[in-house]
Amino acid sequence: MPKTTRKPVPPSSRMATYRQRMRAAGLRPVQIWVPDTRSPDFTEICRRQAAAVAKAERNDADLRGFMDAAFADLDRLTP
Repeated sequence: MPKTTRKPVPPSSRMATYRQRMRAAGLRPVQIWVPDTRSPDFTEICRRQAAAVAKAERNDADLRGFMDAAFADLDRLTP
């Protein structure tokens, strides 16, 4: 039996077909951008943001009360 050889399908066509199948299944593409954890500045940016949040939390009495109430609820739920 002779072998049938298929012509290679370009990646762009394969991707278009894949996307059509996914859309037909009721899905849609979503692109998510996340911080680059490999960046040399990443650690410093995290420290700076964490310090800003900590400072804001120290000065927010309402947040402190909310957190105290949430922790009290957790204490009641913990056996």
